[in-house]
Amino acid sequence: MLDRSVHRVGRDGEEGGQVMAPAWLAVVAWLYLSACFGCAAIIACDISFNRRRQPMGVMNFVFPITALYFGPFAVALYWRWGRTASRTAMASSERARPGWVAMAIEVSHCGSGCTLGDVISEFAIFGLGLTIAGATLGAEYAGDYILALVFGVIFQYFAIAPMRGLGLKDGLIAAVKADFISLTAFEVGLFGWMAVMAFVLFPAPHHLMPSSAAYWLLMQVGMIIGYFTSWPANVWLVRRGIKVPM
Repeated sequence: MLDRSVHRVGRDGEEGGQVMAPAWLAVVAWLYLSACFGCAAIIACDISFNRRRQPMGVMNFVFPITALYFGPFAVALYWRWGRTASRTAMASSERARPGWVAMAIEVSHCGSGCTLGDVISEFAIFGLGLTIAGATLGAEYAGDYILALVFGVIFQYFAIAPMRGLGLKDGLIAAVKADFISLTAFEVGLFGWMAVMAFVLFPAPHHLMPSSAAYWLLMQVGMIIGYFTSWPANVWLVRRGIKVPM
């Protein structure tokens, strides 16, 4: 369990308000969150202002979103393997790209839809005070999964439909087939970590809230875990031809 200096602080500094994380964790959280936002901004600015738009439009969003939890590692992946150049140079880099890089980008594509859905869901559930059977975690699981599936299918549709020349209906069906298993694998990793957060690191009554930087640092850890738990599923889907490598 994390330091027992965690406490509740009300508006007047009294018991009964928001749970505060240990000071060291809050500092680390703000530093890493700031670094990740900066990394996402670097990629987004490079794509937008340096005219490095991706051939597959949805990847213009995937790389910055991935940086929101992978930070400098996402920038390194983008700068070395994802940044577009001239058509000749791009074709050359595609031929030289190692298999693990193609899969890393594939998993990033899956994780970006999950991440976007999870972030929106967490704020919505916190703001609305939703619970299931009196438990916030149950509402988070349901809301996160549903929105992750929605955004995951949307992201997958705009990858698969253009490459295969599919219409709306066929494209959505193909997107669901391609994304359901990999998305579920991502959420399994994230949800497992969220359970650790809720029952081991910050058990009741010391639950962290989405309004704290420490909460989102720990959620970033969960997203990284989800990234790796979804990797085997993505490998299997690509090998079966259900997903097309990015």
